[in-house]
Amino acid sequence: MEFNEEQGRRGIAEGDPLPPDEWQGFCAGARVEAIYGAHGAELARYLRRRAPAQDVGDLVQECFRRLVQSRGTAASLIDRPAAYLVRTARNLLAERARADGRRMQADHSPFEDDDHAGPDPHAALEARDTIRRLTDVVARLKPKTRTIFLMHRLEGLSYEEIAAAQGMSVKGVEKQMAKALGAIRRSRRDGL
Repeated sequence: MEFNEEQGRRGIAEGDPLPPDEWQGFCAGARVEAIYGAHGAELARYLRRRAPAQDVGDLVQECFRRLVQSRGTAASLIDRPAAYLVRTARNLLAERARADGRRMQADHSPFEDDDHAGPDPHAALEARDTIRRLTDVVARLKPKTRTIFLMHRLEGLSYEEIAAAQGMSVKGVEKQMAKALGAIRRSRRDGL
């Protein structure tokens, strides 16, 4: 076998098949390892400030996967890999934010206190106490005043209808109602 200067340089014979021009051979893996060694920790620090700690490793791995699988791998590896990795990290974070937003929107159900909490026990106790106090005040009214007050407030009769039913004037009904309402106001003011 004769040594041809051209063969010696290239290591292949004239008739041997050649790989494609963009083929990097075994050097591409070594370059990716070198880039990871040079920029992996820096990329992890960048992502740690912007993503949950448990996701940083996955994000770094995804950035390097995209670097290796990008169309212009040779150019990306040689020119500015740090810039490419940061841009990829930003894109990944934006994609995750959009996906999380869609997921949270789909899982969102509006929270209304009335729908979820049920009746407020404090308000129920307070209402029951108010009703008890009003019942006590109405029970202490004179019988005529109590009857007129209940006819108006519970039965919904007008002053004219009450006056006709009780055989008295409308002015008299108004006075009796004023007495009843005054007693109720006093009891609320005094806290009875």
